Amino acid sequence: MITFEHEKISPTTTRIRAPGMELMYLVEGTERAALIDTGSGLGFLRAYVEKLTDKPILVLLTHGHVDHAMGAGEFEEVYMNHADDYIYIQHADMGFRRDGLFLCSQKVEKSEIIPAKPLATIHQMAGGDSFDLGGLHIDIYDLPGHTRGSVVMLIREERALLLGDACNYLTFLHEPYSTTVKEYKENLELLRPQLEGKFDAVYLSHGPGDGSIGLIDGVIQVCEDIMAGKTDDVPFGFKDSKGFLAKAEIRRDVRVDGGIGNVIYNKERIF
Repeated sequence: MITFEHEKISPTTTRIRAPGMELMYLVEGTERAALIDTGSGLGFLRAYVEKLTDKPILVLLTHGHVDHAMGAGEFEEVYMNHADDYIYIQHADMGFRRDGLFLCSQKVEKSEIIPAKPLATIHQMAGGDSFDLGGLHIDIYDLPGHTRGSVVMLIREERALLLGDACNYLTFLHEPYSTTVKEYKENLELLRPQLEGKFDAVYLSHGPGDGSIGLIDGVIQVCEDIMAGKTDDVPFGFKDSKGFLAKAEIRRDVRVDGGIGNVIYNKERIF
């Protein structure tokens, strides 16, 4: 049977680890709770979350990828930027989902694969939206790049920024549907002043979960280096997609040159 793990990382926020190693966040106000992302839809996440909170739950999806959005089918009130409809439809396909089961660290029974939530039942969410949980707000900011509809979320009173997959130590920007490196850099530069002085912690959707405060600045610099041809170009492949890792690494969150952040990119989609 699929199992989950969790840890309390602040008085209001619980980090939940799914069997595919993706991370979700349960944020609780005085009136309701928000579950940020829902994992790959393997195992009964709702029952697990309802043991952690007795408040009504709404779901906020950072983007439409399989490992973030497919558990949404267990929940009624779900929000996503519909600019990601194109990728949600592709990743909701059961054949696509079965092809990715090798990433799960646990045995998956057929009954534990949660049907995808019908796209028409997912509410629109985009930059400028804010969700009041009761004394605690989650503010939404657009950050197209990884996908067209990727967003980041600020847990305002907690001063915590959830970057998800939109900007991290290994930002995937090499898919045909991702923006160019130049567009992504411009989007990061638009986002940076909107968030200045508003956060003291950074949460990510993979790995240990905690990111550097300087991650946005670091990834902007990586984009600039890609555009200037100052890259190590380490070949990178994941399933059927291939690209180049801009900066050589010692391990996932440690670059050889000591810099912060990294980007996997397509040489045909820089400008």
